[in-house]
Amino acid sequence: MMVSRRFLSRMASATAPRPASSSAPKTAILMLNMGGPRKVEEVSDFLHRLFTDGDIIKLPAQKALGSWIARRKCFDFFQFFWCSATCLETMMVSRRFLSRMASATAPRPASSSAPKTAILMLNMGGPRKVEEVSDFLHRLFTDGDIIKLPAQKALGSWIARRRTPVIQQKYSEIGGGSPISKWTDLQGQLLCDTLNQSIPEYGPFKHYLGFRYAHPLLEDTIPQMAQDGIEHVVAFSQYPQYSCATSGSSFNALHKYFSSGNSSPFKWSIIDRWATQPHLAKAFADLIRSELDKFPENIRRQFVLLFSAHSLPMRAVNRGDPYPAEVAATVNLVMRELGYPNPYRLVWQSKVGPLPWLSPTTEEAMKGLVERGRSHQMLIPIAFTSDHIETLHEMDIEYGKEYAEKIGLKTFARCPAPNDHPEFIRALVSEVEDHFQKKQWIRPQ
Repeated sequence: MMVSRRFLSRMASATAPRPASSSAPKTAILMLNMGGPRKVEEVSDFLHRLFTDGDIIKLPAQKALGSWIARRKCFDFFQFFWCSATCLETMMVSRRFLSRMASATAPRPASSSAPKTAILMLNMGGPRKVEEVSDFLHRLFTDGDIIKLPAQKALGSWIARRRTPVIQQKYSEIGGGSPISKWTDLQGQLLCDTLNQSIPEYGPFKHYLGFRYAHPLLEDTIPQMAQDGIEHVVAFSQYPQYSCATSGSSFNALHKYFSSGNSSPFKWSIIDRWATQPHLAKAFADLIRSELDKFPENIRRQFVLLFSAHSLPMRAVNRGDPYPAEVAATVNLVMRELGYPNPYRLVWQSKVGPLPWLSPTTEEAMKGLVERGRSHQMLIPIAFTSDHIETLHEMDIEYGKEYAEKIGLKTFARCPAPNDHPEFIRALVSEVEDHFQKKQWIRPQ
């Protein structure tokens, strides 16, 4: 890439004499693509060029081995779009359940000023104080949707006990607890304040927090909504990019709650993903620009933008989880909004355990770039909507201080999480407004 960039820079500055005829074409649009054999007789040459190209597939003894592979047989293309039984079952069960719930109706409360529509903010949550870390980790590691373990409860409980002291120390270093509850509560309040002005015919709106692993727990929030006389609940995932391990876990928890004998007095609808929401991309673009503007122009142009998202086991990815593609879609929109001013990468953090996860990891990318002379780097929490331990400790302390010093990084910057950025709140508002105006209570996906 570096050689190509230098070559293209020279070519861009080169000039050529104009053709004599003014009607002759002056500018060419060169359509670059892989191409394909136009007839059967061309397959052999096509495969030879493909397998001897070290850029598309790296082989030992590239020319010899590539030629042998091309001669041996024509390459068959298979599609591996198989969703795991667990992932597919979670999505299908949740969809069937929510389809039934969406058609349910409830009596209106007597008071017209009482909240009518709930925006249920679904998220992982985080311990508000150090003393809550143990219970938080126990709920997390015993949830087979987020991480599948043999003997789930026994092994998950053991891992939680083992990791509790380490995680407690990390929370102590960022103020003693997670701010995710504070930020989600503020985001929900700003969202509903705007909705009560923009689409009052569907209100009054009130937000509720429904966390999977920390208080307020989802199963505790549902009775509170019933007590408040809510008619319609919008289950709004605060993970913009859908994964069976995150959004899917929350929807599966709703299914389990009502399947265990609890009745629902509400009409339900869901917003399960919003990775390509334009205002989300604008929020991240604005935050990146503001962070870059803190540096002199000569440094600013040298930054590599590292879009860092929570990783996922390859076992889940290979079974069809859409998360990596949806994160990449968000990154693409952000870079288009920025106008591609800097090189960028999509990287993955927070791997747990020895099994293969998405790559490259954030550490691998940071180190590899430094080794190639790119020592000005910015981390962007592209899959996180607010600050929590993965931004405040993992990014800021573990990567930004400890690891940056270890690999000799010259300049480290971290783009803020969206938190209460106006464009981010606008993204939340737009999603809910579209939800009511289009009345698509459950998306086909």
